[in-house]
Amino acid sequence: MSEKVAAPADVRLESVVKHFDDVVAVDGISVSVPRGSFFALLGPSGCGKTTTLRMIGGFDEPTSGRIYLGDRDVVGLPPYRRDVNTVFQSYALFPHMSVFDNVAFGLERRGVPKSETRERVLEALELVDLAGRERRKPKQLSGGQQQRVALARALGNRPQVLLLD
Repeated sequence: MSEKVAAPADVRLESVVKHFDDVVAVDGISVSVPRGSFFALLGPSGCGKTTTLRMIGGFDEPTSGRIYLGDRDVVGLPPYRRDVNTVFQSYALFPHMSVFDNVAFGLERRGVPKSETRERVLEALELVDLAGRERRKPKQLSGGQQQRVALARALGNRPQVLLLD
C-alpha cells in the first residue's frame, strides 16, 4: 500500500505579526491554505485582513513570523519575485490604456512573447465575460466590469497564488 505524500500548502503563515509603530495590526496568525483551494479571511474592518494579504504579496513585511509560498520562505522577497498576483479594492487600471493593454501589461513587462500574450489576454477576458470589449477604455466600463479587468490582468499571469482584497 502506498502512502500519499501531501503537497506543500500554497500559502503558509507561521506566527505572523505586524506592528505599525505601537499598533498591532496582525497578532500571531498561523494558517495553512491547501494547494488548489479557495480560502477566505473574514472579519470586521480594521482586523488585519488587508495587511495579511499585503504581507503575502510582499507589499509589507511582517514584524516577525514566516510566510511560505509552496515550500519557499518569501519573507524579504519583493512582490515581483513572488508568484502572487493581487487584485486590490481599487482596481489600479491605467485610464489611458485599452482593456486589452491593461490586461497585457504585466505579461509584456515579464517578456512573454506577443503571440502568447494575445492568447492569454483573450483567454482571461473570456473567463471574466469581457470578450469583445478589448478596445474600450476603463472609463467606458461599469465599476463591476473594471473590477473584472483587474481580475483578468491577474489571471493572465497564471500565478501560483491569487489574492483578492
